[in-house]
Amino acid sequence: MQNINVIIGSDHAGFELKLKIIENKFREKINFSDVGTFTRESVDYPDYGKLVAQKVDSGKFLVGVLICGSGVGMSIVANRYKNVRAALCINENMAKLSRQHNDANIIVLGSRLISFEQAIKCLEGFFFTNFEKGRHIARINKLNNH
Repeated sequence: MQNINVIIGSDHAGFELKLKIIENKFREKINFSDVGTFTRESVDYPDYGKLVAQKVDSGKFLVGVLICGSGVGMSIVANRYKNVRAALCINENMAKLSRQHNDANIIVLGSRLISFEQAIKCLEGFFFTNFEKGRHIARINKLNNH
């Protein structure tokens, strides 16, 4: 399997979970590019959501990860970009379905709502599941027409 290049970012609430994810066993399969934040000091989530979403929107990265306290704020920021389909996931099945049916390219996690173990399951489901295409392509195309 080829390594996957992933852009990752978080606010202060997601900082600890982000560090744990980067240091996880993914190191063998995933190349993370961390855009911050790099401390526990309070920051504004839109700044970091924007950094990740812009890179995915432009095609510089095929997939990204965003983490904040609930995941909602980062989802709102990321989904403002035309070529981004950010999915807030709380379990492995949601993560897999977001890829299979929605061709999601950013997974969003809420650090205050998910355990580290569950976050890893979500990421594994997201990173290693492919878009099914077929009937889902027309649905994805409708997203760009609204």
